[in-house]
Amino acid sequence: MSFTFIDLFAGIGGFHAALGAMGGQCIYASEIDKDAARIYQRNWGLKPDGDITFAANDDTMDVPAHDVLVGGFPCQPFSKSGKQQGMEETRGTLFWNIAKIVEVHRPTLVLLENVRNISGPRHLHEWGVITSTLRQLGYRVSDTPMVVSPHLIRPEFGGRPQVRDRVFIAATKIPKGIRDHNSSTGIPDLSSVKMNWDPQDWNLKTDLPLDKPKAAFANHAVALGDSEIVWIEAWNEFVEIMRIRLDGASLPGFPIWADDWVHFDDLEIPAGTPEWKSNFLTKNALFYTEHKVVLDKWLKRWNYLADFPPSRRKFEWQAQNAKNLWETVMHFRPSGIRAKRPTYLPALVAITQTSIVGPQRRRISTREGARLQGLPDWFDFVDQSDALTFKQLGNGVNVGAVYNVLRAQVLRDLDLLGERHDLVRSILGAPPSPDLVLANYSKFHALIAEPRDIALDFEVPLKLVK
Repeated sequence: MSFTFIDLFAGIGGFHAALGAMGGQCIYASEIDKDAARIYQRNWGLKPDGDITFAANDDTMDVPAHDVLVGGFPCQPFSKSGKQQGMEETRGTLFWNIAKIVEVHRPTLVLLENVRNISGPRHLHEWGVITSTLRQLGYRVSDTPMVVSPHLIRPEFGGRPQVRDRVFIAATKIPKGIRDHNSSTGIPDLSSVKMNWDPQDWNLKTDLPLDKPKAAFANHAVALGDSEIVWIEAWNEFVEIMRIRLDGASLPGFPIWADDWVHFDDLEIPAGTPEWKSNFLTKNALFYTEHKVVLDKWLKRWNYLADFPPSRRKFEWQAQNAKNLWETVMHFRPSGIRAKRPTYLPALVAITQTSIVGPQRRRISTREGARLQGLPDWFDFVDQSDALTFKQLGNGVNVGAVYNVLRAQVLRDLDLLGERHDLVRSILGAPPSPDLVLANYSKFHALIAEPRDIALDFEVPLKLVK
């Protein structure tokens, strides 16, 4: 065992996979969702505690001492009274329970994950409270949010073909006696794992990889329904018609709204319509006016889309030069059917708006969804429904993103970590990708059941490990 960690708001264990692959041992986990906790225990051999508000508060501290604290915490609103901007203001939120654990146990590293909006304009106050609280507790942390997506990380470092922008908060304890330290610092540097990588180079078939069709269709949940096939066929014909009509020119990049097709001379935009919507209504009217003859014929063949739900009468083409819709990856969204090149996928979300793999005429499988999050193929979802599995994956953290952020955090703060040779060597000496560790074990808890030596890929310079 090289270091210990606790896994808060653990879900099904994305953080556990990343830190375990670095040689860490999880000694405590919390997860209030019983279904997710069941999957966590099944795969990691550790039963999560329940509600963290009972385990860590002013009166109780059931959380053991540890080296590293990680968690993807929910962000409830904090007070905006302005009277406090620190630990007391977080009281009543789940971040306060994290802060209480940090106050009591002073872990060397804290790594938290949240949705991108936590650092957006509407949450500037909350962001300030979080960073100032960590500094009051004696930690170095950046004012600048660190936004990471696995599709921007090279595959050999654990990247994945999924756009998943998440904010990471990397805080490192400032040891007593260190002078002239900077409690506000830059974000951890991921340039070395992003260098010379074009996300358009992802290939789902080989890089995910996609299941072979026979294996995929063994799970009937991936099959498209009859209505879904009709929707796709209709818009596929639209694409093929417009390919001929435009004679090699690009299909429109703006959203196509068939319900709003009117001759431009008849276009009426109500007062108060937002500018973005006015722009799209105008573009749709101009598009329909220019191609009215062929579009009317297309609409008539498909009964003017009368049997389509409103969201399926909208279409977004982002697939560049793909010849037809079945060559793309599709996503059924409230804003319409979106088609993209089969490179990388949109973020998994906690509802079953799963992507459709056009070349195989099916949805992605739960196994492919797990791969998008960096979980190994032995990861077991037992007998639960696909909908529940996708919910858990959509709520989860990407393993490769965590792995690389934690390594970069250690590199950023080597001046503070010199006395922790074991922690530094374990994290920096781990393989370049968590896949190289996770893929080699049929059950991950078999890996952590016995102490093991960490095979160093490179020696950490001794002058940096004081």
